Amino acid sequence: MAVAEHTGQDGAPAEAGYKTPAQAEHTPAPWVPTVIAEDLHIVYRVYGGAKGKGSATAALNRIVRRKPGGNMREVHAVRGVSFTAYRGQAIGLIGSNGSGKSTLLKAIAGLLPAESGKVYTDGQPSLLGVNAAMMNDLTGERNVVLGGLAMGMSREEIQQRYQEIVDFSGINEKGDFITLPMRTYSSGMAARLRFSIAAAKRHDVLMIDEALATGDKKFQKRSEKRIRELRKEAGTVFLVSHNNKSIRDTCERVLWLEKGRLMLDGPTEDVLKEYEKFTSK
Repeated sequence: MAVAEHTGQDGAPAEAGYKTPAQAEHTPAPWVPTVIAEDLHIVYRVYGGAKGKGSATAALNRIVRRKPGGNMREVHAVRGVSFTAYRGQAIGLIGSNGSGKSTLLKAIAGLLPAESGKVYTDGQPSLLGVNAAMMNDLTGERNVVLGGLAMGMSREEIQQRYQEIVDFSGINEKGDFITLPMRTYSSGMAARLRFSIAAAKRHDVLMIDEALATGDKKFQKRSEKRIRELRKEAGTVFLVSHNNKSIRDTCERVLWLEKGRLMLDGPTEDVLKEYEKFTSK
């Protein structure tokens, strides 16, 4: 496969879409692309005004009454990103806060339109974020059912996997929390339950946004093991994390984004070494 080459921030070359021997070892043959990004650009447009800041009504009025070229600010969140992901890979996404990692995942999931460029996916991408909405007034038990249905699982599948989901999350290790409303959960408990629901299903492409950073070491080990299982089932996993150890333990390939640009794409250890040099400056 030819190496696709583009320029990163400050002209730094970045190679995208290639496979190293370490990647090939974890990728079933033949190589099957699951996600292809081609010169992807994502732009947010923020409309503001001098008055009514913080007011939902004022914000709506500004949107309705806005004029072309008016008080509008553009945020170029993703800038010309290109890469190819393959079945059987676990790919880490790293970068400083605001570098475009979560935006890129949302674009892959089809939740954000591209300003220019293309994203192609094979199968249905599933985005799991620690801020994903759940019904706080419903019990954990009901949220397991609703979450499973939302992912396309049948009621029979949910019933078969229900106890496995509860046990994996560890929700009941300190009491019968699964029967209590979600609003009584800590943020970590809620995040663990969301991950457990998502991990119960086989995914073509599973994207995880910081989920592994919310649990204790015991839960993180279970999560990392489950990610490896998903890869063996021919899925592709993207993991956004600021925890380099989780990236090292889980992923064999890393994409490093900075200010929306793809700085490096390569084997985990090689990319993390460069990233750690950058962040230590």
